[in-house]
Amino acid sequence: MKARWHSAAVNGLLVLLALFALFPIVWMLSVSFMPAGAASAVPPPLLPSEPTLANYHELFERAGMGRYLLNSLLVATAITLLSLAFNLAAGYAFAKLRFAGRDRLFRTLLGALVIPAQVAMIPLFLIMKWLGLVNSYGGVIVPALATVFGIFLVRQYARSIPDDLLEAARIDGAGEWRIFATIVLPLLKPIVVTLAIFTFLASWNDFMWPLIVLSDQAWQTAPVAIAGLSREHVQDNELMMAGSVVTVVPVLLLFLVLQRYYLQGLLLGSVKG
Repeated sequence: MKARWHSAAVNGLLVLLALFALFPIVWMLSVSFMPAGAASAVPPPLLPSEPTLANYHELFERAGMGRYLLNSLLVATAITLLSLAFNLAAGYAFAKLRFAGRDRLFRTLLGALVIPAQVAMIPLFLIMKWLGLVNSYGGVIVPALATVFGIFLVRQYARSIPDDLLEAARIDGAGEWRIFATIVLPLLKPIVVTLAIFTFLASWNDFMWPLIVLSDQAWQTAPVAIAGLSREHVQDNELMMAGSVVTVVPVLLLFLVLQRYYLQGLLLGSVKG
């Protein structure tokens, strides 16, 4: 009986915490369907008395949110695909290939994890300016082509691949690129899914770097566009909530659908090697 009460208390607490965490998202969705000015009432209503799609209509027809969402999708997809190629190749090389200075270089990369990203923004911006990539998608994509976290995650998982398997392929005459494409990549599938989800979510939600690099409004991503829209419509809470919904909900649903693979890859990567 005591164990049953303990289990009920723990589950009840978890439910309360879940409701507390979900309340802002549910209220954001509710406000997005309210008429203009309804959310400013005291006390604010929890549900719309007269649900309307006017906020979404204004968001896409007048504010051009569809273009900004397309910009975010293009940038996030490009970063995800390209960074997967670089991170997978580099992580595998650090795990299984022998070359001069491998361990020293990897330790140097790990040391870069303690450097705040904001510290590197000015030098990075100057490099992008020198390359002529400011105010272009290239300026957003190129700095994200490889990440220390991605390389580390792939390396930790790739270390679990048996060396005998790779040596047998080399004895059979397979080149390194063929080994990587036909043997290594299929074995790295769990971590590939995890890294793809992590990279896509991070690039979709990135605000600071696109704000710095993209000065032309037509090139802006959705988070930057929402911030600009809030300055123009500071009192339009319902419109801002609609913008937040179309920015947050798609990636939230993507994460919920793929969270099993995401967590599986993280757990596997934490115990391998």
